Amino acid sequence: MTASVPRQDPPSENASPARKPEPGSGRGALFVAAGILASRLMGLVRERVFAHYLGNAEATAVFKAALRIPNFLQNLFGEGVLSGSFIPVYAQLLGEKKDEEADRLAGAIFGLLALAISVVVAAGMLATPLFVDLIAPGLEGDSRELAVELVRIVFPGTGLLVLSAWCLGILNSHRRFFLSYLAPVVWNLVLIATLVIMGGRSSERELVAQLSYAVVLGSFLQFAVQVPPVLRLLGKFRPSISAASASVRRVLRSFGTVVIGRGVVQISAYVDTAVASLLSERALSSLFYAQTIYLIPVSLFGMAVSAAELPEMSRATGDSTPEAVSAKLRERIDAASRRVAFFVVPSAAAFLFIGDVVGAALLQTGRFTSADSRYVWYLLMGAAVGLVSSAVGRLYSSAFYALKDPGTPLRFAVLRVALTAGLTWVTGLYLPEMLGLPRHLGGVFITGVTGALAWMEAGLLRRSLARRIGGHVGPPPGLLPKLWACAAVAGLVGLGAKQLLTWLRGAIEGVGAEWGGSVLAPPAMHPILTAAAVILPFGIVYFALTGALGMPQAQAVFRRVKRLLGR
Repeated sequence: MTASVPRQDPPSENASPARKPEPGSGRGALFVAAGILASRLMGLVRERVFAHYLGNAEATAVFKAALRIPNFLQNLFGEGVLSGSFIPVYAQLLGEKKDEEADRLAGAIFGLLALAISVVVAAGMLATPLFVDLIAPGLEGDSRELAVELVRIVFPGTGLLVLSAWCLGILNSHRRFFLSYLAPVVWNLVLIATLVIMGGRSSERELVAQLSYAVVLGSFLQFAVQVPPVLRLLGKFRPSISAASASVRRVLRSFGTVVIGRGVVQISAYVDTAVASLLSERALSSLFYAQTIYLIPVSLFGMAVSAAELPEMSRATGDSTPEAVSAKLRERIDAASRRVAFFVVPSAAAFLFIGDVVGAALLQTGRFTSADSRYVWYLLMGAAVGLVSSAVGRLYSSAFYALKDPGTPLRFAVLRVALTAGLTWVTGLYLPEMLGLPRHLGGVFITGVTGALAWMEAGLLRRSLARRIGGHVGPPPGLLPKLWACAAVAGLVGLGAKQLLTWLRGAIEGVGAEWGGSVLAPPAMHPILTAAAVILPFGIVYFALTGALGMPQAQAVFRRVKRLLGR
């Protein structure tokens, strides 16, 4: 199989005698953030439609648990691993103008990856019952049988997503950022279309089976939309399974190390799933809903800023003296951590104070009731504990990667995962009973323990980084207390607005009853309108207070608003 088309690399930055800045850093970060935002928003739409048709039904928990199992392979062999092993070698060959060797490397990695993932998918489909028992031991009887059926359906889609990650590696190496991060939108659209078309016509079990086939179709399309631009970028594409090339062997050596690291980090998420499945099916499905919500600020601010800073910090390490390198790293980490904290702190406060309003606005429809929104709020409260540390910790890890030291973040991640697994199991399953709480509230301890230990990991990373580059690392002293104070006041204002709406509705309903019926009582306000009436005052107060304190991020927001208003 050979595809040969003219190579279409970006114009050379060395075309003129005067050296131009390295392309792609700021603009590439913008494209990455835009792609992530589009993907996350479409994911929210998918979850809302999913909640409308399935809510917290038994089939919901089974389907979401079934998806988690093959996704383990995607996380092991997909984007993160290829970014850490294949992209550095492939991009270096492109930079050295060794285009033919780069093409051979791309073809060899594709062939080896396709072969490996085919074997793993086949083995996984045979061992599906064992995987289900390990990941979701709380599923029994018909639920377990349904989970086994669904996992076997979606497993091939996982292999296609791994190949999609290979496409991402090619595109990013050629500075084509947007499509690779936008491609998951296609996957979401397929699931949304399936829900809308079949949601009112199928039983719950039939619908989740149809969704599983939609997962495979969406995975194929996510891969397929990236293939044409990839083939245009590759001069000659010849898939092979040869490891004779030195560059292929370099990728394979680092690939194994990164896979081990990714596998260790994934353990924590699977312990959460196992514990939630033992609590109740409602806890299991709600945990997935809550994760969709609380990962939004981590992705948009923590992941986007860290991804943008990694190449800049890597360039800084090329300076002539260690002192200059350390100074530049401290400067970049200081500025980046300010941006991350400024936006993630109010996100955490919103989850704490008005998480039910947030959950209802995003999910409450059809079979997903206000009671379900409140339960998701409890899980968001636990997640809010570690939201800031999770986002800032990504930045610290990027600094170690820039210093060519991936081992330090891995050691701290192993420690966090080990503690999280043990403590989540104990607190999630046994602490509610000891405290006299309902069993399903063990889900709050799952997210809370994970958040608390994220602070431990971020602290270890920060102290180790400070010893490495000297001086203070991270948000400036006193910044986080100020941000939390402003966010807490804003949270109380939002909570007050919510209570005021509740009181007004009760008062009007009372008047209606006094006049002899419920005709005068208004219908419950739509969750999105409630969110607007609650979140808008929350945001205004937060930005007003931080602006009054002279924080540059707030002032930048005010300037953008003024430009939008034409003032």
